[in-house]
Amino acid sequence: AVPPLTVSSTSIARDARLPEEHVFDGWGFSGGNTSPQLSWSGAPEGTKGYAVTCFDPDAPTPSGFWHWLLVGIPADVTSLNAGAGTADKAPRGAFHVANDFGAKRYDGAAPPVGDHNHRYLFAVHALDTDDLGLDEEASAAVTAFTMGGHTLARGVISANYTA
Repeated sequence: AVPPLTVSSTSIARDARLPEEHVFDGWGFSGGNTSPQLSWSGAPEGTKGYAVTCFDPDAPTPSGFWHWLLVGIPADVTSLNAGAGTADKAPRGAFHVANDFGAKRYDGAAPPVGDHNHRYLFAVHALDTDDLGLDEEASAAVTAFTMGGHTLARGVISANYTA
């Protein structure tokens, strides 16, 4: 089992409704489409970098829905400001892989109108490498698969949203 990291946020409350600031702007939604602030601690010895992801396991697809994949975060970074989900505000050396919207950034919650409540899992992955051997052209699935083999610890803060 992967040991836990402690993840917190000043933007979202654990297991509470995701604020409109972090909801998608498009597909009938008019949210702020801004990634939340995240902080983490408790990385094990040997951590050489981090990745941050946001995943909706409740999306009506066989494979869920990736909203954010930020990789290449240096080991000395232990927080992201709100809005770090854009290329120009990501930490030095980090880059975004295309999410399931097809964009290389954070894109917020956008569950089908009338669907059940969806969980948005904001995860921080402590990695045993500072280079996953990926570039920004990697798919979300390949990125998640590759991270899995390098994850030393992981922490999650979950929020939910329904339209």
